[in-house]
Amino acid sequence: MTWIFGYGSLIWRPAFDYEMRRKAALRGWRRRFWQASPDHRGVPEAPGRVVTLVPETGAVCWGVAFRAPAARFDAIVAELDYRERNGYERTTVELEFEDGAREQALTYIAHAHNPSFAGPAALADLAAQIARAHGPSGSNREYLERLAAHLADIGVHDEEVHGLHGLLAGQ
Repeated sequence: MTWIFGYGSLIWRPAFDYEMRRKAALRGWRRRFWQASPDHRGVPEAPGRVVTLVPETGAVCWGVAFRAPAARFDAIVAELDYRERNGYERTTVELEFEDGAREQALTYIAHAHNPSFAGPAALADLAAQIARAHGPSGSNREYLERLAAHLADIGVHDEEVHGLHGLLAGQ
């Protein structure tokens, strides 16, 4: 296995070399802004919100799969383990590509038991938190804007991302 699935910032900033990039779907999971970010898009006293995956029957999360070079795969995963250290767990998933092909891949999921899991909130509350949060990796607003733009680039409409982006566009 040398595929890595990105559904958040990995879509636009994988930060590793790859041999192939493909649009891919992960069935049974939904992208949600349910993870607090006190380390990248916020600070401990004012965390931002970033995406994780939550299980949901019938849901499909579209993102991007990267095939990493086999010779560098272990080093890339070690770098991603560090990047995703705030509550995310490396998880093996089965992806489906647009042509119906399937591949095993690694992805990172911040489950409800991690200390930075923030859970659901009203869209307006999420938008307000995202609008004011800023951390070492930049503003939380920039994270949302980049995610919305890159999902649009691959032809994906995500209801929560689109709704939050619309709310912030007016602020």
